[in-house]
Amino acid sequence: MTRLAKVDLSATLAKKDGRRRLETAQQRLLRLRLLLGGQLGHHKIGPPLCVLFEGWDASGKGGAIKRLVAPLDPRHVRVSQFAAPTYDEKRHHFLQRFWPVLPGWGGMTVLDRSWYGRVLVERVEGFASKEQWTRAYDEIVEFERTLTAEGMILIKFWMHVSPEEQLRRFEARAQDPLRSWKLTDEDWRNRERRDDYEAAIEAMLTRTDKRRAPWKIVAGDSKPYARVAVLEHVCRTLETDLTARGYDLHDAD
Repeated sequence: MTRLAKVDLSATLAKKDGRRRLETAQQRLLRLRLLLGGQLGHHKIGPPLCVLFEGWDASGKGGAIKRLVAPLDPRHVRVSQFAAPTYDEKRHHFLQRFWPVLPGWGGMTVLDRSWYGRVLVERVEGFASKEQWTRAYDEIVEFERTLTAEGMILIKFWMHVSPEEQLRRFEARAQDPLRSWKLTDEDWRNRERRDDYEAAIEAMLTRTDKRRAPWKIVAGDSKPYARVAVLEHVCRTLETDLTARGYDLHDAD
């Protein structure tokens, strides 16, 4: 049984409970972020924090990111989005374009898509040669090992939705003039290759799920559930990591 098949996509939250847990998690994150940035406690800056989102088209990445950064001062977090590499970016190693947006000590960056494009869309659509994308697994693992060895807290999310829910969201976007720009012909084509993408995702999860940078698969058919799951996982990860590093989390109270 594959990792994606094991995800319980029926997971949901009552509206009132979801709102309460989301607000609680956002307040936890705000305090933790201020502690990391040196604005609380002993005013000592903490390790870099990078939260990375990958997932199916219309899986809720944007909505989860919006709720994640909502409680934070915009000066304390940067959101970076990555699409297909430009002509000039293709002249360099595929990881080169990600270095400039990575956070330094005391900083936080959220990535809407990332270096995993090399082993997902570039693999499936033939934008990278087989030699390039097969080599990329080890390159990515070593890249992330370098970042985390230097002190970065790296949190990786895969937002998972069923094909039925994805279709429903596509159709809703197509009928909404304020959201139709999100839907492209490429999105529809990608649906036709879902089996190929699932194979690529499973390989990605198997090859790049490491102790220093594990994957968190989020059941995304229920948007309220997914948003709470993301916030709470980020808070738990930060609290566990900072406690292990000797931080007094009471400074964030």
